[in-house]
Formats: sequence, C-alpha cells, structure tokens
Amino acid sequence: MRNENLEDIYIYIENGVFLKAKSFGFSGTKVGEIVFNTSLSGYQEIISDPSYAGQFVVFTMPEIGNVGCNEDDMESRGAFLSGIFVRNYQDRFSNFRGKESLSEFLKKHEVLGICDIDTRFLTKMIRDEGAKMMIASTKISSKEELKSILDSSPRIEEVDYIKEVGSKEPYIHKSGVWNPQTLSYNKPPKPKAKIAAIDFGVKRNILNELTQVELEVEVIPHTFEASELIERYKKGEIDGVFLSNGPGDPLILKDIQEKIKKLIDANIPMFAICLGHQLLSISHGYPTYKLKFGHHGGNHPVFDKKGKKVEITAQNHNYNVPNEITEIAEVTHVNLFDDTIEGLRYKNSPIFSVQHHPEASPGPHDSRYIFKEFAQMIISLKDKR
Repeated sequence: MRNENLEDIYIYIENGVFLKAKSFGFSGTKVGEIVFNTSLSGYQEIISDPSYAGQFVVFTMPEIGNVGCNEDDMESRGAFLSGIFVRNYQDRFSNFRGKESLSEFLKKHEVLGICDIDTRFLTKMIRDEGAKMMIASTKISSKEELKSILDSSPRIEEVDYIKEVGSKEPYIHKSGVWNPQTLSYNKPPKPKAKIAAIDFGVKRNILNELTQVELEVEVIPHTFEASELIERYKKGEIDGVFLSNGPGDPLILKDIQEKIKKLIDANIPMFAICLGHQLLSISHGYPTYKLKFGHHGGNHPVFDKKGKKVEITAQNHNYNVPNEITEIAEVTHVNLFDDTIEGLRYKNSPIFSVQHHPEASPGPHDSRYIFKEFAQMIISLKDKR
C-alpha cells in the first residue's frame, strides 16, 4: 500500500531520537514505553492484550493489516496500548473472517498506528539500549514540545494500569476454546471443580483454556478481599485460585501483594501466569527485576525440565523473578534465550506458576498441557478435602 495520503506523525524517544512517519490509526498524542514483538501472526490478539497497556509495540513482522480484524479474535473488551509501529501497513485486508481494517479498529479504540518507518532500526535500538519511554503525536511536530511533554509524564513503572484494564464486577466465564471446524468458541464441558480467577487484565483465551479443562471459572476483580476468598475456600464454594496476566510493574502493587500473602498463608491451591507469576514471587519475599528489553513474541524456546523437552512459547513481559527464589521453589521451566526463570513450583505448598503464556492465542500451543496440570491438581485436592 502506498501511504502518501496519510497524515504525518512525529515520534520523540527519551534517548533523543526524533522521527517522522505516517499515521494510519487514531489521531492524537500518546506517551508510552516502546518494546518490540517478534510474532509472525496474531496482531489483533497482541493489540487487544491488556498486558500491553501503556506501551508502544514495534512489530518485527514487516507486513501488518493483511487479514483485517474481527470480534472473535479479541483478547479483551478493548485495546489499552498506546500505539503500534509497522513497516508496511496493508489497509485492504484479504481474509474471510475479516470484518474491518486494522486502521478502523485502531481509530475505534484510540490507538496510534505508525507506518512507513524503519522498524528494524527501532528493534535494534531497543535491543541495544533497552526499552525506552517515548511520545508520538499527529498534532505536535516540535521536538522540544514533545520532549517537554514526555519529561513531565509518569514512567510506566509509576502507573497502576490494572485499575483501567481489569473487570469491575465478578462474573462466570461461559466459553471454551476456539473450534476451527465450527469457527466458533466451544461450549465448556461440565465442570469438576470451581476456581476464582483474579483479573489483573486477563486474556480471554486464558479463561477459555481454564473452562476447557473442566473448571468452572468465576472471574473476580483485582479489588477482591482475601478474607472472603479464604472463607469461600473453607466452605468448599471454590477449590482454588488463578492469578492472571496484566500490565505494568508488579512492585508497585502493594495492596495486591498483601492479599496474595494471605492466600499463600491459607494454603489455597494456586496457579499463575505472567504478572500473577511475578506477584507470587514478590509475595513470597522475592522482588522482581526489570529485563533490558523484555520478552515479547510467539517464538521463544523454553525448556520444560520435568518433561525434558523444548517448547516454543508466547511471551509478553518486561519483568522477571530472581534466581534466589530457588530457596523456596523448584524451577520447572527455563528460557533458552537468556536462561531466565520461566516456571516455578513452590515447595511445601500447592502453588505453581509460569512466566510465559500457555494459552498462546493464536499460537503456539506447546504449553497448553499446563492448564490440564492445574485442573488435575485442583480436582485431586478437592477430592481429598
């Protein structure tokens, strides 16, 4: 697509880089942290993943937009990231499931779309210098003015995005996984146990996978009271807890950390993904640290130590648990790019977690078995109570 008719957009990055490109999404000004994603497909799932709140995503895949967008591929109720960078944007989509163009989708959700820019340059910059704060605007062209706004804006590690992306009221999740034969979501099978899923910005397909392994899933807002969940567990109203993915720096979530500590002390069976995995570590007394540029993509190799096999996984995180946590937990999965911890099983408690995304919508699905392991643990412990 030739984009001469698109309006200009101006980008200023905190390292002093100032760029001009074309805009195909929302028209306005946005501040956020710039990261890159190496996935070859699934751009709508990435854009609608609440864990990207407050970030700009650079797609390393050069052609974006060619399959359009549709409601079935949404991972949440909207899109919470600041914007996306693509090398070549394709406005004319060609897919029988496509209902609207990516441009229309971004405008509807107020997300900046930036194209006709060297995404290889941006990716190498992030790789070499680390994730950076930046600002982009279709309204402001002055480098000095953009820098002034960026300098006065809060950094991503200072903002609690969970208040924006999480659910406000509890509800029962009603769908199973996507069925490519029927082109619809499965009806969940009859549940054998019930869990409370704490919503820090949960992806829809995580909930789908949990129901598919015969768990009834009640989604609970992040404002939950630990004492209420503990009481419900004692009464047999729930059989375990799931801690979801979500955006931002887990270290600032002090109130949530205190609540999770109470759930740990109550010996409630728990499973966690991504942010939930990090919060479990912090709540056990092992603070997370920030990676240089994070892990974002659908092609990251992870070694499953128990199964003695390599899994290709989906990843989306800037923070990681420390190696010192091996004092209280067994490492079950290791990232083969940098040897960082990808999975933990806590000693002397029915708790385990993973840093990567086993639901991996749209793929890969190598790690899907982890949901079944959680269900088996929950059902087994329920039968013994």
